[in-house]
Amino acid sequence: MRKSMQESNENAKIRKSAQNANSDFKYKRILQLYTRLLKGEVINKAKEAAAANVTERSIQRDLDDLRAFFDEQAANGKDSYELVYSRKEHGYLLHTKEAPTFTDSEVLAVCKILLESRAFRKDELEPMLRKLINNGVPREKQKAIKELISNELFHYIEPQHRQHLVEKLWDLGMAVKEQRMMKISYQKQNGAIVERKIKPVGIMFSEFYFYMPAFIADIDKESHFTNKDDSFPTIYRIDRIRSFEVLEETFEIPYRDRFKEGEFRKRIQFMYGGRLRSIRFIYKGSSVEAVLDRLPTAQIIAKRPEGYLISAEVFGDGIDMWIRSQGDMVEVVK
Repeated sequence: MRKSMQESNENAKIRKSAQNANSDFKYKRILQLYTRLLKGEVINKAKEAAAANVTERSIQRDLDDLRAFFDEQAANGKDSYELVYSRKEHGYLLHTKEAPTFTDSEVLAVCKILLESRAFRKDELEPMLRKLINNGVPREKQKAIKELISNELFHYIEPQHRQHLVEKLWDLGMAVKEQRMMKISYQKQNGAIVERKIKPVGIMFSEFYFYMPAFIADIDKESHFTNKDDSFPTIYRIDRIRSFEVLEETFEIPYRDRFKEGEFRKRIQFMYGGRLRSIRFIYKGSSVEAVLDRLPTAQIIAKRPEGYLISAEVFGDGIDMWIRSQGDMVEVVK
């Protein structure tokens, strides 16, 4: 009996030792895979199994453990790697993926842009900045960002319209997304109030204000429009929409005719509507880059002794306002 117990204990020690050896071997194998993946190597399961004298299933478990580790690191805002299988390479490799959270510098940049835009009332802006910092930056970095924006926030000047916009933007955005007709009461620049039934097609921001391009329904273009053949939407400043109702009635615009905010923005200045125009002018100032940024469709045709000859395609009359603001630095050719 005593001999049998001794043999049993010895066998248990041997099994435990073997298990520890296997565990050590597994950890060493995973570390080697990890190091090689970071170097950009491709891991082929069959080759790894043969080299390590284990089954392909063992290598797959190693890779699954590494994938879980990389996913956990990315979720915690650390290394942003993803373990993927490449059919072309016949093996597994690491891809760098975008971190799921903001970086400190990204949060600071967004805060500065929000402050500079002067688009919101202060009682709407402050909670947005606070949530952005508290949820996007580690606690030990939050104080630094708050200090970097504190003076600008203290001296923040609200837009003169004093309208709350955040909730309104969401409701209007849903109307655009679901292509729902709307009835709006709108205050024009001269103070007159007009009632309109519209087809909202987008939301844009420019020069302190949010805008909603929309096509007017049931209107006599002959008597109300300067150009009855104008195929572009009317632009409404959202803070001037005094009231609105999103209707159950929907509209449909073919995909090929959809409103393209990006293309529209490249050609419009100060959100003034009007016809599509081609202009050509000589710029005599010192920063042609500022002109190219202001007019995204602008192209330099030639460099002359007196300045740059530039052409651009623009919507509406806002370009006239910009040209006047440049004084003697701009000479219109066409």
